[in-house]
Amino acid sequence: MNRETDFLVIGSGIAGLAYALKVAARGRVLVVSKSEIGDTNTAKAQGGICCVTYPPDTFEKHVEDTMVCGAGLNDREVVEQVVRHAPEAIRDLTGWGTRFDKTAEGRYALAREGGHSESRILHHKDATGKEIERALIAQVKRHPNITVLEHHFAVDLLTQHHLGQLVTKNSADTECFGAYVLDLKTQRVATVLARVTVLATGGLGNIYHTTTNPPVATGDGIAMVRRAKGVTENMEFIQFHPTALYNPGERPNFLITEAMRGFGGVLRLRSGEEFMHRYHPMGSLAPRDVVARSIDNEMKMSGEEHVWLDIRHKDAAEVIDHFPNIYRKCLSIGIDITKDMIPVLPAAHYCCGGVKVDMNGESSIRRLYALGETSCTGLHGANRLASNSLIEAAVYASLAADHSLAVYGSAALQTGIPEWDYEGTGNPEEMVLITQNYKELQQIMSNYVGIVRSNLRLERARRRLDIIYHETEELYRKSTLNQSLCELRNMITVGFLIIRQAQEMKQSVGLHYSLDYPMMTTRGEM
Repeated sequence: MNRETDFLVIGSGIAGLAYALKVAARGRVLVVSKSEIGDTNTAKAQGGICCVTYPPDTFEKHVEDTMVCGAGLNDREVVEQVVRHAPEAIRDLTGWGTRFDKTAEGRYALAREGGHSESRILHHKDATGKEIERALIAQVKRHPNITVLEHHFAVDLLTQHHLGQLVTKNSADTECFGAYVLDLKTQRVATVLARVTVLATGGLGNIYHTTTNPPVATGDGIAMVRRAKGVTENMEFIQFHPTALYNPGERPNFLITEAMRGFGGVLRLRSGEEFMHRYHPMGSLAPRDVVARSIDNEMKMSGEEHVWLDIRHKDAAEVIDHFPNIYRKCLSIGIDITKDMIPVLPAAHYCCGGVKVDMNGESSIRRLYALGETSCTGLHGANRLASNSLIEAAVYASLAADHSLAVYGSAALQTGIPEWDYEGTGNPEEMVLITQNYKELQQIMSNYVGIVRSNLRLERARRRLDIIYHETEELYRKSTLNQSLCELRNMITVGFLIIRQAQEMKQSVGLHYSLDYPMMTTRGEM
C-alpha cells in the first residue's frame, strides 16, 4: 500500500508540529505519531523555554551561559543563531495560542534555572510543555493541509538502498524518499513517499531503567538514520536530570522541575545538611551535570537511594501557585512540599547528541531533516543548559521549514520503491523474549553507561549488548512487525552508539564522566 505526501513529519512534539504549521500553506503534510498526538516529551516539560526578554539580560549573556554549561564544546555559531532567533520563535508560539505566565503589570513572569546568569525562562506554571503542546495540537487539527496518523510507527527510512542501489557509509549522495510506516492497529506496513521527510521523534530515555521520559522515547529517529548510514554525533552526552521524584515502582519517574531550585529550593542530605556548595560555587543552581554527579556521589557515600529537595522555607501559597502539579503529585503519595522535604534522585532525561544536522536542520542524508532531541545541532555541547531544548526545537523547526520550502519543489516523489515484504514472517512465539531483552538492555545501560563510567564498564556493556543485538535481529527477521520489537531494536542501536562514542571520548567532560580520565575543571566542579 502506497501513500504520498509533500512533507512527512515523524513525531508530534513541539519540533514536528511547529514545522508542520510552518510548511502547511505550501503543501500536504502528513504527521505520524506512534501513540496519541499529545504523548510526547514536549508535553512532559515542566520548567519552561529560554528567551532573552528584558534587560539586564542580553543575547551575549545567554550565549555565554550556554557555552559555559556545554564545557565549550558547543558550536558558537549555532548558539548565536538559536539565541538570536528565540524571540521570533516565542512570537510564533504565542501567535499559535500558547499562554505564558505574566505579572500583574503584564510582563512575562521570568524564572531562573541552573546555569543561567539571569531570569529568562518563560513558563506556564509547572506545565509549560503541556501548554505549548495544547496550543500546537489545536492549530494542527484545524489546518486543512495537515493529516495526523496516530498509532502509526515509522519503521525505516526509504533510500536508494530500497531501489537496489548500494548506499555506502555516510554517503553524501544518499537521499530520503519517505518511510515504511506500520499501522499499529492493523499491523500492515504502508510505503509513504514524500518530497521532504522530517524526524522529530524525541529522545531515548527508556534505554535506562530510571527516566523522566514517557514510554514513547525509544530513540527511533536516531536508530533509523543509523541504519540508513547517516551521521550521528555526541551520543555519549546523556543528561540525567538531578531531581526526579523518588517513588519506587513508578515509571517514568515524575520530574521535579529545575525551576523549583531556581525558586529557592535547596538540595540536602537526610541530616538536613546542604551539600552542593562543596561541589560548585553556584550550589543547588549549578549546571545539571555537576548536580547529578554530586547527588550520585552523595548517594554512593551514604548508601541512601535518594537525597532531598527542600522548599519548605518559601511562602506556602507561592509554592503551590508556582508548582501546582508538583504539589498535587507529591500530596498524592503523602508528601506536602510546603511542610516536607521531597525525596529526589537523578534520572535519564535528555540526549545532547543525535542525528548530526547543519544550520538548517538538514541531516547528512539529503531531503531528510532532524529536529528537537532527535538532532544534534551543536547547541548543547557536552551538557544542555536548562530550558534550551524547547527553544532549540522551535527555532530549528522554523529554519528547516524555510530551507525545505526552498528546495522541495524540485524534489519529485520517488517511484519504484517496493512494498513491505511479509514473506517468511509470523507472530513471535514468545513475547517474553522481547520483554526480557528490554529489561536486560536497561540494566546494562544503567549499570555501565550511566552518570559515572569507565573503560571496563563500557567494554562490558558493549559485549553484553552484542548478545542481545544478535538475538533481537534473528527475532526481527522471522517475526511480523510489532511496536515492542521495533522499539527494542531501535534502543539497542542507540545503546551501541552511546557506548561506542563514549569509548572514543578520551577525557571526562560535561555529561561524560569516566573514572579513567581526568575531569576538566573549567567550571569549578568536582
